[in-house]
Amino acid sequence: MPFDVRRFDIYRKVPKDLTQPTYTGAFISILCCFFILFLFLSELTGFIATEIVNELYVDDPDKDSGGKIDVSLNISLPNLHCDLVGLDIQDEMGRHEVGHIDNSMKISINQGEGCRFEGKFTINKVPGNFHVSTHSATAQPQNPDMTHSIHKLAFGDTLQVHNVKGAFNALGGADKLSSNPLASHDYILKIVPTVYEDLSGRQRFSYQYTVANKEYVAYSHTGRIIPAIWFRYDLSPITVKYTERRQPFYRFITTICAIVGGTFTVAGIIDSCIFTASEAWKKIQIASLLKYGNNKPYKPVLPEKTPISALDFCVGLFPTPVKAHFKSLFALSF
Repeated sequence: MPFDVRRFDIYRKVPKDLTQPTYTGAFISILCCFFILFLFLSELTGFIATEIVNELYVDDPDKDSGGKIDVSLNISLPNLHCDLVGLDIQDEMGRHEVGHIDNSMKISINQGEGCRFEGKFTINKVPGNFHVSTHSATAQPQNPDMTHSIHKLAFGDTLQVHNVKGAFNALGGADKLSSNPLASHDYILKIVPTVYEDLSGRQRFSYQYTVANKEYVAYSHTGRIIPAIWFRYDLSPITVKYTERRQPFYRFITTICAIVGGTFTVAGIIDSCIFTASEAWKKIQIASLLKYGNNKPYKPVLPEKTPISALDFCVGLFPTPVKAHFKSLFALSF
């Protein structure tokens, strides 16, 4: 007998004439198709879209920076002349720079009465401060007006990612134009290193920061201290990392198979329960009609019985030759 590979078929087919279509089954089948289509499109959208995963760890993410952080500052002082505006930088490593001018630009505003300072500079990864003041001016003004508006203060690379919500420019839009003109402003910054890694594995290093500020008029034993706009910073040891990820293809296929198989299985169970309940109800209705339809108890009709003698019954138990012998012996009529 030749080997038949069909014996391994676990999906045996049932002829159509052995199946019974129902309206309930058709309705459930249509609902299943729409439900599967909806879940499939939802999973496909999730598979195509990228997911941003964030994690925290303690480390210096940008070890190749040489211990430096790039800073971008854009600030307007509408009541202070550009000749008086300067940037000073100092930190705990001993750096003390007055009147920083590299990569900086001063733009006159308010008909020459004010100044807009734009600068890019680096700071060390140690606690310190940088401040906008008149300390670098040749002649100190009597009453410098430090009312200001901050357009941008950012550290590290600029991240243009819509899915990442963070305080990369927390002071952008800060308005102190209505404050005391003779007051100093302290902005206390807590800088948090941030890493963004895209799907290709390329990393960009930026920094988020939180800010607290206070406004005060400072005095010493010699009199009122010249006001300034201070940015005092400290670095957090915690690094935030954002990673772009996409769902693996095998997981997408597994999910689709689970959706299709699970939906059809549950739908089959529901349809089977409905069909079984319907058939049981039909049987109950038929039995009720048969029992109480004519107001008489139901009695089945049986065929009439022909009377038979005891001798005929006994002779009928023997084979035909024996019957003939008895017939000739007793002259019985069969």
